[in-house]
Amino acid sequence: MTTFATPDGTKKYAARFAGRAAEGHFREQQGLWLSSLGIGTYLGEPDARTDQAYTDAIVQAVESGANVVDSAINYRLQRSERAVGAAVAELARRGYAREELVICTKGGFLTPDGDMPADASEYFGREYVETGILSEGDVAAGCHSMAPKFIADQLERSRRNLGVETVDVYYLHNPETQLGEVPREMFNSRLRSAFEFLESAVAAAKIHFYGLATWNAFRQSENAQDFLSLAAMESIARDVAGGSHHFRFVQLPCNLGMTEALTRANQPVVGGRAPIVAAAAKLGITLVASAAMLQGQLSSNLPPFVINALGMNSDAERALQFVRSTPGIATALVGMSRAEHVRANLSLVGVAPASQQQFSKLFQRGEKS
Repeated sequence: MTTFATPDGTKKYAARFAGRAAEGHFREQQGLWLSSLGIGTYLGEPDARTDQAYTDAIVQAVESGANVVDSAINYRLQRSERAVGAAVAELARRGYAREELVICTKGGFLTPDGDMPADASEYFGREYVETGILSEGDVAAGCHSMAPKFIADQLERSRRNLGVETVDVYYLHNPETQLGEVPREMFNSRLRSAFEFLESAVAAAKIHFYGLATWNAFRQSENAQDFLSLAAMESIARDVAGGSHHFRFVQLPCNLGMTEALTRANQPVVGGRAPIVAAAAKLGITLVASAAMLQGQLSSNLPPFVINALGMNSDAERALQFVRSTPGIATALVGMSRAEHVRANLSLVGVAPASQQQFSKLFQRGEKS
C-alpha cells in the first residue's frame, strides 16, 4: 500500500476536478500535482470543539479541490496534527487515497502534548532531558532545537499524530530562531546534522521530502542577523546527499503586505542577486506561501489599485488570488478552521490565476498610488 503522495495519485486527484478546476489551479512540482490553494491549521484554541472544526474543514477542503494540508507539531499543542489525522482517516472512508494528498508538517519548537502542563520546565525536563532526547546546549532561545535526536523524536510523534507512515514534506520550523543565539558557523553545522538525519528519514520512508519553513529568514536584507541564503542551504544539502538530495521545499510568508519573495533581490545567484522566487527556480526548490491573508488582516480594506488590477468579488478573494498567482509560488496556504470559510475561499478553485498582464498592472498601480 502506498503511504505517501505520488505522481499518479495526485494526478488522479486533479482529474477528479476536471471541468470544475480552472486551468492553472493544479501545478506539477517535484513530480506531484499540488493545488494552488492549501489549508493551514495554525490558529485556534486547544480544545475538542476546535479539533472537530479543523477536521471538518480539512475534509471540506480536500473535497473542494485543495490537496495540500499543512500543519506543525506545535500548532495547538499537537492537536492540529491530530485533527489532520482524523481528516485523513475520514477522507479514506470517502474514497480519497493517501497518495492523492500532500501532507506537510514541521518540527523544531518544543511543545506540550494536548494541554499546557502546570509546570512546563518540569514537563520538558522529564519528557526530553531525562530521556536523553535533549542534551545541554541543544536548545536555543529557550524553545527551539535542531538536534537530530530531538527531530527524530518529533517526527515519530508527528507520524503518530497524523496517522501516516510517510510525511510528504517535513519542514524544519523557523530555524532562523537560532541565529539570535548561536554563531552562523555553528548554525550551519547544526543544520547539516539535521539534514543528515532527514536524508536518513527519507531512506527509511518516514518522509518523502524535507525543507525549511521560515518567517523572516528569506525575506530579510543580507546583513540581517537571521538572514538565510537559499543557495547556501541547498549547498549544505548537496554536500550531505549530492544532487539527489531531498531538500526540495521552502515555506515563507507571501501576501499583499509582505511581497519580499517577489520584490526583494536578496538571494545570491550566479551573476548577482535575485528574489527568492527566481533563486528557488534555479535551484529546483518549490516555494509554498504561508500567511496568504495575514491571519485575516488582508480580507478587507484593500486599496483601489488592487481591486482594479485583480477584479474578483471580495478583498479576501483578491488577497488569495494575488498569492496563488505570484510567479514562483506553487501553493498559497490559508488558515481555515471552519468549513464555511473553506467553501468561500475555495470558490477560487474554479477561477484561473491572474494573468501576467494583471500582475503587471497591479505593480504599476502600486507604484503610482
